[in-house]
Amino acid sequence: MTVLLQITSGRGPVECCWVVKQLTLALLADAHRNNLHAEIIEEESGPEQGTLLSALIHLAGPGAERFAAGYEGTVQWIGTSAFRPGHKRKNWFAGSQRAPIPESIPFSDKDVRIETMKGSGPGGQHVNTTESAVRAVHLLTGLSAIARDERSQSANRKRALERLAILVARQGQREEAKVQRLRWDAHNELVRGNPVRVYEGKEFRLKTFSMTTPSP
Repeated sequence: MTVLLQITSGRGPVECCWVVKQLTLALLADAHRNNLHAEIIEEESGPEQGTLLSALIHLAGPGAERFAAGYEGTVQWIGTSAFRPGHKRKNWFAGSQRAPIPESIPFSDKDVRIETMKGSGPGGQHVNTTESAVRAVHLLTGLSAIARDERSQSANRKRALERLAILVARQGQREEAKVQRLRWDAHNELVRGNPVRVYEGKEFRLKTFSMTTPSP
C-alpha cells in the first residue's frame, strides 16, 4: 500500500510553518515506529529556518492507509510563538490530507543516475557501493529521490525509483498547472476547527488524538 500525505500551513503565519515542520518530523518518527517506509519527497521551505510551507510524504507498507487516516485533517498546536515574543495568540494550525498519486511517466534506465550512501548518513553523502541507501537522480529534470528504510540496496533502489517516478509525474502535471491548483486548494480547505491532533509546548508533545476509522 502506497499513500502520499501532504502537510500544509494553509498560508498561515510563520508559526504555522513551524508546526508543519514539527508535524512532519513527528509523523516520520511515528511511521518508523510502526514499521512503515516514510520519506519526504517534496517540500517548500518556510519564511524562517526550521519551518516549512508544505511537505509531501511518501508512505509505504502494510497499514499505511490506516496510519495516514490518523493524520488527515486539521492539526492544532498550543504554544507561545518563538518568532514574535509577546504575541498573545496561543493556537496555531496546520493541515494534512491525501495527495493523489499521479500516473507514472515511464523513463529509461539511461535517464537515471543511481548513487549510494550510508543509510544513516546525510543525503548526498557518497560512499562505496556496499552501502544500502540509494539516491535516484533523473538526469533530464534534476529531480532526485532517496530511499534508506530498506535493509538491502536493491530494495532501496526499487523504492527510490518509485518515488522518483512520482516526482517526475508531478512535475509534468505542474507544467500544466494541475499540481499548483491542487496545492492551493489544500491551503484554502484548511479548517481551523475540530483538529484531529493537538500538540503543545516547545517539545511539540501530543496532547490529544482522535481517529476516525476509514470506511472499507
